[in-house]
Parts: sequence; C-alpha cells; structure tokens
Amino acid sequence: MRIHIIAVGQRMPDWVNKAYNEYHKRLPSAYQPNLKQVAAEKRGKSCNSETILQREGKRILQALPSQCHKVVLDRNGKSRTTLELSRALNDWANLSVDVAFLIGGPEGLSKQCLEQADEQWSLSAMTFPHALVRVMLIEQLYRAWTILNNMPYHR
Repeated sequence: MRIHIIAVGQRMPDWVNKAYNEYHKRLPSAYQPNLKQVAAEKRGKSCNSETILQREGKRILQALPSQCHKVVLDRNGKSRTTLELSRALNDWANLSVDVAFLIGGPEGLSKQCLEQADEQWSLSAMTFPHALVRVMLIEQLYRAWTILNNMPYHR
C-alpha cells in the first residue's frame, strides 16, 4: 500500500510545512504519504469559480497514480472517526491497495474529481483553509497508525 495526498497549492506558509513534516517523519516509511502539490489556478477578475475548479481538477486528476482508491475530502462527504480511519488503513494495507486523498483549493474540488471518487469524506462540518487540511489529514494518518500499533498517542 502506498498513500498519496494530492493537494492544490504549492507554496504553503512555513507553519504548514513544519507541521506537515513533523507528522510525516513520525510515520514509518511504509505509511509516509507521497505529497503531490498541484498548482493553484490564478485568481482574478476574469476567472470565475467554475473555471478555476475545472482547471485545478484537471491537474489533480493528472497527478493521480493509476489503480488507486480515491478519497476526496469534501465538506459534503461522510464523517469518519479516527478509529474508522485506522480500520480503513489496515484494510488497504492488507489488500495492498494504494490510496489517494484529494484536497481541493479554496473553491473545493471539481465535479470531475467528485465523480471519480471512490469515497467522499468530511473532516468536519466546519470549513477549514485548504492548507490546514493537509496538516489535519497527516495528523489523523499518524494517529490511525498509532492505534494500529497500540501506541499511547491516541487516548
């Protein structure tokens, strides 16, 4: 199993990079996600949200590895617990299924990304900045891994 995170945005604030890297290094190599950052579409008066979504969505889909289980993170997705994530990680590892988590930009994810998803998950009913979502996701992956390995991180 390989874990991929496909996220819109290539220039993240230092605090995002530091937090992401901290959890990334805590994970064993078999569980360390491969982060693929795709370029965010330039925002301006001449670009509408639909055009931005389509262009970013195309980049996301091009960055996807072939033959992977696609999980989009979307506010309209199904809410999952950390224990459910740990069980899913265990299942994917046992089946040797690669998984890709898709994180959109400020406008979210394109219709094409949502349609190609195998699952749609919501991290919360609240809305978060897309840069923060990658930190929250990798922390949850780390937490799920500690659960699978009976470590005291998750109390």
